[in-house]
Amino acid sequence: MMIIGLIIGVLYLLVLAYLFLGNLKIKEFFSKEDVLEKNKFSIIIPFRNEAKNLSELMNSLQKINYPKDSFEIIFVDDESDDNSVKIIETELKNFDKSFPFKILKNKRKSNSPKKDAITLAVSKARYDWIITTDADCELPINWLQVFHSFIIKKQPLLIAAPVGLSNQESFIGKYQIFDLLSLQTVTMGSFGMNNSLLCNGANLCYKKEVFNSVNGYEGNNHIASGDDIFLLEKVKSKYPNKVQFLKSKEVIVITKTEDSWKKILYQRIRWASKTSKQHNWVSKLVGLVVFLCNLLVIIGAFLSFFSNYHLQYFLVFWMLKLVLDFLFIISTASFFRNKISFFKFIISSILHPFITTFVVVGSIIGTYSWKDRQFKK
Repeated sequence: MMIIGLIIGVLYLLVLAYLFLGNLKIKEFFSKEDVLEKNKFSIIIPFRNEAKNLSELMNSLQKINYPKDSFEIIFVDDESDDNSVKIIETELKNFDKSFPFKILKNKRKSNSPKKDAITLAVSKARYDWIITTDADCELPINWLQVFHSFIIKKQPLLIAAPVGLSNQESFIGKYQIFDLLSLQTVTMGSFGMNNSLLCNGANLCYKKEVFNSVNGYEGNNHIASGDDIFLLEKVKSKYPNKVQFLKSKEVIVITKTEDSWKKILYQRIRWASKTSKQHNWVSKLVGLVVFLCNLLVIIGAFLSFFSNYHLQYFLVFWMLKLVLDFLFIISTASFFRNKISFFKFIISSILHPFITTFVVVGSIIGTYSWKDRQFKK
């Protein structure tokens, strides 16, 4: 058991070191180059039953600092049965009359309503650059300006960008912040090592012609989730040097935490259910090592009840993992302006192995609830 633990621990350390090095290599982007000819963006926002979240989104949209003739907003209603559409229409009446927008009705063609919504919106988009985000997000004021500057300077075809959570004092909120920080650290680290593993559809930008050139989501639209990861893989495969990460505090999109543990579990099962369908073996290896390390914590805790011999090794292993995990996310926390409570981090670290194991098992079973619908992976 000790030898197995040592092997898994070393692999875990190597994974963290690999991603940490990637984070050091990816530099923060500060440039705001301005040219007379602006890049033009079509912002796509699919939504379903988001009435409670839309006010914050609409408020942030109204404040976007970019010429109104250089972007448009495309809302796609995915069969909402609340008053989401009415809220959008009411809010838009308070906007400048020149504010460019349209509201589309989703046309279901696959097992993935979100991919259907984005595909429809891309087909109706007027402009060269597509940006996707979610209806429960708040967008930064210089969002489009910094994307524009990055495109001018770096000439990418697909841009992944950071997604954060607002600071929360509740334990359930802090747990989600820690979890998202770890995912964002993996995202930035993998881009820094030129082997992008993750991205987030709440802040993703790409050229319309590139989406069409890889045939959109064809080949994976039978999988309910993954509108971000699968597109990233396809674009990276065809244009390996044109996929980049925009690390800038001024483009951080803020999304909301879930308000119950049940929703958190379903959300993570949805995220994990697409992993087995990814083609990147590094992504699968990282996921396997992280899962085995967390599983080992559970097994070690169980064996410690029966033997002091196991207890001492378990405590050493768990404490080393705790310190490594804390150091792993603390460097990213300052970028996202998140406050880290070490005490709450310790409690989260006790809970995390059990949640991770449950999520992996749930993703293998492949059934989960999302937006009041049942899906199989």
